[in-house]
Amino acid sequence: MTQPLLSVRNLTIDYIGEEKDFRAVNDVSFDVAPGEVFGLAGESGCGKSTIAFAISRLHKPPALIRKESRILLDGRDVLGLNREALAAFRWREVAMVFQSAMNSLNPVLRIEAQFSDMLRTHKNMSRTEARERTAEMLRLVDIAPDRMRDYPHQFSGGMRQRIVIAICMALDPKLVVMDEPTTALDVVVQREILQRINELRRSFGFSVLFITHDLGLMVQFCDRVGIMLSGRLVEQNSAEAIYRTPEHDYTKKLWASFPSLHGGVLL
Repeated sequence: MTQPLLSVRNLTIDYIGEEKDFRAVNDVSFDVAPGEVFGLAGESGCGKSTIAFAISRLHKPPALIRKESRILLDGRDVLGLNREALAAFRWREVAMVFQSAMNSLNPVLRIEAQFSDMLRTHKNMSRTEARERTAEMLRLVDIAPDRMRDYPHQFSGGMRQRIVIAICMALDPKLVVMDEPTTALDVVVQREILQRINELRRSFGFSVLFITHDLGLMVQFCDRVGIMLSGRLVEQNSAEAIYRTPEHDYTKKLWASFPSLHGGVLL
């Protein structure tokens, strides 16, 4: 691998309880290269989203990132950023597509206002410049610019998902974290959105941390894949190797959980 864009080392995160702490992420380390799509797969509750929130520094108490943890983006210590630096870091350096992203748009604001709020805050654009940038980003995700005056409820689920992705792309971030970006979408729309993300990645050159529990979807989309189990990263390899020659028993069981396409009784 070339010099990694993102380097996560010994990441350990606890949720502090009154009687007992819960370790959600346990000594996880991985790298993401420039322009690479790196996937994190595993069952619900294994720590995938907790890692995503840590990279963007979105955790609040009772979550606690332990002091031995290191997160570097382009050599910059993410965990050492102060509040002002962190505000500039988010969206400009790392953008995040949240789980159920199509429901994360503000339902009472027009699409133009939601773009404008972010663009004018981070780039000090005029209203006209923000409108032009909004139109440009909507075109990139195949949505007519004249629809920027519409409200979220006037779009389909797949279109809202593409709008969220366009908002994430608007400041040209180096890394886009996608936490279950195709949840609740049918398989045809899933494929359309992933194809669009790949096209944008090739055009803009950003890296992707792609999080899902759908291992079949992941190996089609990612360059490399890491498998999470109970807060630990138990296996990481190329997507092809994870598919053809998985090494960890848990990875093999994940593949075995897929229903057969040829019929037969599932036990």
